[in-house]
Amino acid sequence: MTDKIVPSRVFPQAKQDAEKAKQGVSTPQTEHPAYRLAFQDTDFLLREDLRPVRFQLELLKPELLLDEAKIASMFVFYGSARIPEPEKAAALLDLATDDASRRIAERLIAKSRYYEVARELARIASQSPRDTEGWRHFVVCSGGGPSIMEAANRGAADVGAETVGLNIVLPHEQAPNPYVTPSLSFQFHYFALRKMHFLLRARALAVFPGGFGTFDETFELLTLIQTGKIKPIPVLLFGREFWERVVNFDALVEEGVIAARDLDLFHYVETAEEAWAIVQDFYSEPASA
Repeated sequence: MTDKIVPSRVFPQAKQDAEKAKQGVSTPQTEHPAYRLAFQDTDFLLREDLRPVRFQLELLKPELLLDEAKIASMFVFYGSARIPEPEKAAALLDLATDDASRRIAERLIAKSRYYEVARELARIASQSPRDTEGWRHFVVCSGGGPSIMEAANRGAADVGAETVGLNIVLPHEQAPNPYVTPSLSFQFHYFALRKMHFLLRARALAVFPGGFGTFDETFELLTLIQTGKIKPIPVLLFGREFWERVVNFDALVEEGVIAARDLDLFHYVETAEEAWAIVQDFYSEPASA
């Protein structure tokens, strides 16, 4: 047997059969949808009872591609899609039609400084070295959309680093921002699977002012840490004034619905340097490594 070559497989690859299936003869039988290979039959895959399979596919596809890209950990950025970059902020006032809309525009303009803060933090995180096995750490990841998400991906691109975008299909038309690395730009149907991928590799989280989506994603993570479902990671809330205005964390303690120690699950920060220092300190402690 030493001079024989034993084949590594005896069955054809699915890709090979998929190509052969396209070249078959045309008959009433072969043209009917029932004859399609199951994994090439979109109508079949979109059936209601195939939802568990679609769940698995949305879990598996990004997982495999992120592994192949040797991304071991990510620095995840959450934040509003409505906060403008500083150069475009003044245009909001031009669009205001009454006192209420002017006040909102002024508040958004004040928060536009966080665009550059997010961009700078992404630049810093993206320069983290690979480990001894070639795996990358603190790769910047955002929802792939505009505003704060764009700033994060843009900061990584500024220093020539690859950057991840986890986009989702929404009723209104949208597209990934241009700074997401194309091979690491993913689109999701299920919010739950998208949120899972945010957290599977997250080793630090930057949360900028935001609305329902930002709250949903952030409080889910805080709940997972609070209940011990995942190990603690640095959770950085940018803009103490904003967060204390929109969420009364102390009142939650006073009402007895969270513990005082739960306030230690996150840090208020204002600058990229301050945030990065907290991350560095967190992972310099052996107990949290």
